[in-house]
Amino acid sequence: MDIFKIFVVEDDQMYAKILSYHLAQNPDYEVTVFNSGKELLSNLYKGPSAISLDFNLPDMSGFDVLKRIREFDPELPVVIVSGQQDISTAVELLKKGVYDYVLKDQDTKDRIWSLMRNIKSNFNLKQRISNLEDEIGKKYEYNKLIKGDHPSIINIFRLIEKATKTSISVSIYGETGTGKELVAKAIHYNSMRKSKPFVAVNVTAIPRELIESEMFGHEKGSFTGANNLRIGRFEEANHGTIFLDEIGDMDMNMQAKLLRVLQEEEVVRVGSNKTLKLDVRVIVATHKNLLEEVKKGKFREDLYYRLLGLPIELPPLRARGNDIFLLARHCVDEFCQKNNMPKLTISAKAMEKFRKYPFPGNVRELKAIIELAAVLTNTNTINAEDVKLPDASTMLDFVNEETTLDEYISLIISHYMNKYDNKVRLVAEKLNIGKTTIYRMLNDKEQEIRKQ
Repeated sequence: MDIFKIFVVEDDQMYAKILSYHLAQNPDYEVTVFNSGKELLSNLYKGPSAISLDFNLPDMSGFDVLKRIREFDPELPVVIVSGQQDISTAVELLKKGVYDYVLKDQDTKDRIWSLMRNIKSNFNLKQRISNLEDEIGKKYEYNKLIKGDHPSIINIFRLIEKATKTSISVSIYGETGTGKELVAKAIHYNSMRKSKPFVAVNVTAIPRELIESEMFGHEKGSFTGANNLRIGRFEEANHGTIFLDEIGDMDMNMQAKLLRVLQEEEVVRVGSNKTLKLDVRVIVATHKNLLEEVKKGKFREDLYYRLLGLPIELPPLRARGNDIFLLARHCVDEFCQKNNMPKLTISAKAMEKFRKYPFPGNVRELKAIIELAAVLTNTNTINAEDVKLPDASTMLDFVNEETTLDEYISLIISHYMNKYDNKVRLVAEKLNIGKTTIYRMLNDKEQEIRKQ
């Protein structure tokens, strides 16, 4: 915790000693006395936490001293102490942002003690917030959090760094499990908006009939079941970042409403005529090729260009060369640390098994397989037999068949659904994926059947 520094500015040396002695009874305070305005101003660089300022100094006007303090630090708390009761002056000073105006009398030192205690309480709170922001920043240091040294990942780092310097929209492309939300958080928590909200919304997880209310909010009584006013996700993200995951699955009607919000930079809750101004950075992610979706008529072209901003494409794990070995070691080290387990190594044969497997679920799937292997091993080494990959007999041959990634993912999910009696929650846990991914696959299958 930083020292709470109080500067006492008082030309009456006896009064200054009494006041400083009284304040110094608190061991958390470091009190320094100055007998003139010029002496104070020449020492501002030492960074006071608060100032007790005698308004009637012989060398400078109190207003001039306050102006110079405000130029140095507009947020620095200043308590004005005056021997004259002048209501108009007090009002003017309070308008200029002084913390309080105190008259010199027998209670002055106790009043200032109380005010400094309150200022210190706010000081501690701001410090905790600042420390939290620093911790969040460290947590999302992308070059440490996103593991890899493949050229494609190095390029991702460069793009993230560029994205953090402005509020440009960002569109993140990549297969399931490549870490799209991780990149979105890295951008937000390293940007100028890091102290503001980061609101993540999975578009596919919201029922179609509720998505407008969820995104933009609603007024009480605006529709059946709207028993209370609801703040939408865009309002929650105001001055921060909203992350719209799986944007490619948003229906066309909602796309039109989203486009209007982005163009006008305002939102209207369902059931209201009042517009609410917004300052929100938008980051979107999808596993689909949005330009192809535009050509198919499934995604609005105007919305596509509105969202495009800075595109970042995350490579699949199978295209990252030796990064798979680095990631495997990181996953096992992290799992052991979190679970208070002895450190485990990975055998060469186990690594070879990883190298040959296509990992349709990417890093997310690797993590799940590594964690299971760490639990199954009976030694301090993860061996090839501990690595449980999806049953090859249930999958199409990866080399000989021209099969899309979505078809492979669907095949793996179908295998697990059959194996575990269509228990969605259990399958989601086994594959370490969201339930919405499974429901989306089931919905796609149902639509294909209807078309036949």
